[in-house]
Amino acid sequence: MINDWAQIIVNGLKESGISFLSGVPDSSLSKVINLLKEDDYFTVVPATREEEAIGIASGAYVSGVRAAVYMQSSGVGNSINALASLCLPARIPIPMLINLRGEVGEFNISQVFMGRSTPRIFDEFNIATYIIDSDYKLEEKIIGALKLCYASHQPLAMCLTPLLHGGKNA
Repeated sequence: MINDWAQIIVNGLKESGISFLSGVPDSSLSKVINLLKEDDYFTVVPATREEEAIGIASGAYVSGVRAAVYMQSSGVGNSINALASLCLPARIPIPMLINLRGEVGEFNISQVFMGRSTPRIFDEFNIATYIIDSDYKLEEKIIGALKLCYASHQPLAMCLTPLLHGGKNA
């Protein structure tokens, strides 16, 4: 049994046929991002903004490649128009790995409002959202969420909290 949360996520992406990822680098997700970059199965394209990552991943998907996006919750606001005007009406299933800021142990007050609002924002757009705060049944959660994303042809958010990844330090 794999007990490293980052490796479980990478294995879940691979098992789900996702081979292309784009996103805005984030230190709390760096374990996942580094594992993706080290694995020849994956193509990882960094983006400067979150809506750019959504556009890049959507382009990969319509080209026949399963794609996902990574970001932190402060970038969710940047991604909403791309999700609402592209992914939702075109039914493009883009799974998003999101470092959920503003949670337990947050040191940066400017991260709190967006972090706490992220699940409600996705709820307004009827985007399935899963808060992942431990590695308990993580493999089942990741694979199940990815299966739902592609079966429903809708974007999906997997919000990873500091209780899972350890968070950022001041």
